[in-house]
Amino acid sequence: MNYIELKAPAKINIGLYITSKREDGYHNLYTLFYPVYGLFDTLKFRLSETQSFSSNSPEIAFDENNLIIKALRILENESGKTLNVDISCDKNIPLGAGLGGGSSDAAATLLALNEIYRLRIPLERLKELALLLGSDVPFFIRAKPAIGESRGEKLTEVDLFIDSYLVIVNPGIHISTGEAFKNIKPKATIFDYTRILSDGKLNLANQPTPVNDFEDFVFKTHPEIAIIKHKLYKSGACFSQMSGSGSSVYGLFKDKINEESLRLLFPANYLVKVVPPAPGFH
Repeated sequence: MNYIELKAPAKINIGLYITSKREDGYHNLYTLFYPVYGLFDTLKFRLSETQSFSSNSPEIAFDENNLIIKALRILENESGKTLNVDISCDKNIPLGAGLGGGSSDAAATLLALNEIYRLRIPLERLKELALLLGSDVPFFIRAKPAIGESRGEKLTEVDLFIDSYLVIVNPGIHISTGEAFKNIKPKATIFDYTRILSDGKLNLANQPTPVNDFEDFVFKTHPEIAIIKHKLYKSGACFSQMSGSGSSVYGLFKDKINEESLRLLFPANYLVKVVPPAPGFH
């Protein structure tokens, strides 16, 4: 095998609780990760005599700040080999949007290079290496619905399929994750997700719903993001929330909606993505 192509999905957080600050400087969190297979980056890996990288996004350079290249370096260090490969990334997930695009790309790189070079690194070890790249990278190693704890790497997979239409709106605002964490006040409160998970479906009717602790800070500093949430509810969403530390906001709609009409509610430079219910890649 000398070529692999992978789809790296986005994710949303259904609730995000920052429960405490750790001695290592990170924060403990509690969240429900849900993969969004209808919004993904496409990565292509081909064995080569040299290392090269290209992307349709000018914001992603071939340097050591690129999470894809960081993943490559980590596997080189783990295997003791030079991994010469040509990598291309067709970027569709916005950067710095709370959708996990960079983390998903990094996880896809670990998986692809492990396979294409036959490194035989076990899945659990790949998750450990993934954590070196970022707190939510381990989730994308399997990209299955899961409750995340600790930094997000302690994962408990759950039986969940959201049978609603998912609308993602991104205003193109980059929210600094570090700045968001600096302005968060940890609370020990967490949410009992069993109350909204029943028979593999999400039940959000007539009961308390999970919250995203980052919304207070982000909505105060960027009120236009709060307006997105308001408009999604006004358009008929049964649930809406900011994902991660922002700036994307998603809404769940029980019925199919008119994407063009929805786009008219937001400025032309906003990303508006409607994702039909989908159980996974085929």
